[in-house]
Amino acid sequence: MNRIRNFCIIAHIDHGKSTLADRLLEFTKTIEVTEGQMLDDMDLERERGITIKSHAIQMEYTYKEDKYILNLIDTPGHVDFSYEVSRSIASCEGALLVVDATQGVQAQTISNLYMAIDHDLEIIPVINKIDMPSAMPDEVEDEIVELLGCSHDEVIRASGKTGEGVEDILNAVVERIPHPEGDKDAPLQALIFDSVFNSFRGIIAYFKVLNGSIRQGDKVKFFNTGMEYVADEIGILKMDMMPQKELKTGDVGYIISGIKDSAEVKVGDTITHVGRPCSTAIEGFEEVKPMVFAGVYPIDPTDYENLRASLEKLQLNDASLTFMPESSVALGFGFRCGFLGLLHMEIVQERLDREYDMDVITTVPNVSYMVYTKQGEAMEVHNPSGLPDLTMIDHIEEPYIRSTVITDTRFIGPIMTLCLGKRGELIKQEYISGNRVEIHYLLPLGEIVIDFYDKLKSISKGYASFDYHFDSFRPSRLAKLDILLNGEPVDALSTLTHTDNAVTLGRRMCEKLKELIPRQQFDIAIQAAIGAKIIARETIKCVRKDVTAKCYGGDVTRKRKLLEKQKRGKKRMKQIGNVEVPQKAFLAVLKLD
Repeated sequence: MNRIRNFCIIAHIDHGKSTLADRLLEFTKTIEVTEGQMLDDMDLERERGITIKSHAIQMEYTYKEDKYILNLIDTPGHVDFSYEVSRSIASCEGALLVVDATQGVQAQTISNLYMAIDHDLEIIPVINKIDMPSAMPDEVEDEIVELLGCSHDEVIRASGKTGEGVEDILNAVVERIPHPEGDKDAPLQALIFDSVFNSFRGIIAYFKVLNGSIRQGDKVKFFNTGMEYVADEIGILKMDMMPQKELKTGDVGYIISGIKDSAEVKVGDTITHVGRPCSTAIEGFEEVKPMVFAGVYPIDPTDYENLRASLEKLQLNDASLTFMPESSVALGFGFRCGFLGLLHMEIVQERLDREYDMDVITTVPNVSYMVYTKQGEAMEVHNPSGLPDLTMIDHIEEPYIRSTVITDTRFIGPIMTLCLGKRGELIKQEYISGNRVEIHYLLPLGEIVIDFYDKLKSISKGYASFDYHFDSFRPSRLAKLDILLNGEPVDALSTLTHTDNAVTLGRRMCEKLKELIPRQQFDIAIQAAIGAKIIARETIKCVRKDVTAKCYGGDVTRKRKLLEKQKRGKKRMKQIGNVEVPQKAFLAVLKLD
């Protein structure tokens, strides 16, 4: 156990975590690096250049003639995948805090650092990309020293591209990070920190042994679900899975026991022996809190059960996804899914398409609200259609987040204008170093969920970094905005919005839908309404045939007679005609600006 080190790499987006992981793997001769970001094995990750999943891999390193086993977990950097980071941190004793020498400390760096400090992890600060022409290693080192309160000697300078400083990092991992603590003779206690679905072998769970040991063929029990299995195969994680006879305290590995039902494996559960179980489950594992909710519906209604199976398999691999069944008048049966943010929602939609071949429609995303009725009851509402009658509501509370924006001083003005436009309240602002400032705002989550991040990046020329966490629910003046097509409400397009924004939002939605819905044989009235009050209207004119073309000369009543006949036909058609809303319309409502 003294020869084992478990550590993860944490950093802001694009600070070079995965490239540095490649150099570590190359230096320890674990694998031959043939292309960049070897641990990012999903096509999506390679295309977008982001890490979506945490990846665990075992390396062997000889230090002062002793052989050490290093278990490395490469984590994502985007705020939407912070749950992956929290799970990785829960299964490690130390962390490499990587900071880009060209950009310095950013918002996600700080939030991941605090998460690691909460779990008492040993932090090794690393300045990456020192080979870049625009690198400022001395200024960045000062920032890190101020942030961590460490000495200048503890900061390692490295380059993920050239491999400089990689040996220093590995030596620091062995010297500074403590070995796993645990009792090898105690009953088995192992924490499940991830799982994947394999169509041939069932569900594969990844775990870390905290106490005791596990052998192949042991009868094991999952603590929270109480289900019992036989450990058909256990092993360690290299680039591929490597079977082993036994895993001891401090080891990280996988278990295959032929589990077919995804509900039986919960990330954060404890594995123990049937014959000699542990008395308590492992603690310190936080439950995921979805921030954004959206309806996911199959384009073909007969695919409903396939969609359920696909979501269950995806949930195994992405524990931050939550879903429950719901139905909509416009779209039929589907699921209400909870995501950690808009990028997460986009990735889930893309993965459903690529990995499970599911074509889905996603409705307008919204957040959850607390509704208090006049009888004093409180209910959580994720969907505008679940709102009780307006006469029953006493008041509605919406979720607020505490956000941190780190930016260059040149952009303070535009960023403050943006936050105030989103009903934000300034809490404080402080200068980190030289020309960098940290601004704290209290913002309604519903306002930032759609396009805040994109706008922030464009007004700050990509320099501002953004991070947030949930603060509290606060009373707010909200109105339910309905969209009607020929008097019929389209429930998938209704939104809850602040009363001050309702009229402009309604008007813009009507104008946008007018562009996107194709013309029919009859007039289509698009209306935005709050309750019974119509606040905006657009009309899509019908496609008309010139019925008077065959009349030449003669009395005007001949033409009028034909036009009247056409008018009656259009009216009859309007009564039985239905309007198809294209998928583009649902997406366009998100990007109204």
